[in-house]
Amino acid sequence: MRFLRNRLAGREREAGLTLVELLVASAMSVILVAAACMMLISAVRDQPTVSKKSQEITTARYVLERMTREIRNGIVVYSASGSRVEFKTRVRHKTCGGSALESAGAAAIECRVTYSCTTTACTRTETAPEVPGSSGTPVPLVGNLDSNQIFNYEPSPPSTPTYVGITLHIENPEGQGELTVTDGAGLRIQSYLSAVN
Repeated sequence: MRFLRNRLAGREREAGLTLVELLVASAMSVILVAAACMMLISAVRDQPTVSKKSQEITTARYVLERMTREIRNGIVVYSASGSRVEFKTRVRHKTCGGSALESAGAAAIECRVTYSCTTTACTRTETAPEVPGSSGTPVPLVGNLDSNQIFNYEPSPPSTPTYVGITLHIENPEGQGELTVTDGAGLRIQSYLSAVN
């Protein structure tokens, strides 16, 4: 009996895996590594699309913020449609349509700004306020649009709008639907009329 107990006690001290346990552990490791590799490959493959989508949204937000800021400084809307808005606003340039910026202490000047959008891009044109129909140089703002119906107004034309809403419909790089960025601003008509009277 003592001999048998000594033999069995020696086996309890042995550490290791049986062949079946080793095969099961190996199979499970291969499955986990394969799943991790598939996730990594999928993420790397989708990264350019995600980056392009992020870039398009960032550009649209920047342009929307710029448009909204200028409209907020607007005094009066000259013409309004879904694809075009022309209004008088204050800008920080030395001359209307010029590229030289005014110093921080100087007052902003009044200019006529036109945002015009097609189904592919929006442009901004700046001219002197007293010369209707004068042609300035259109500056591209944003591209890859899915719609040219960008602007909406309160009250609706033919009344003079006091609020301009902006909705940019951007092409989705993933191809499913469209990306929409929306904002709007009211014009400073009241403060302008108070200063004039």
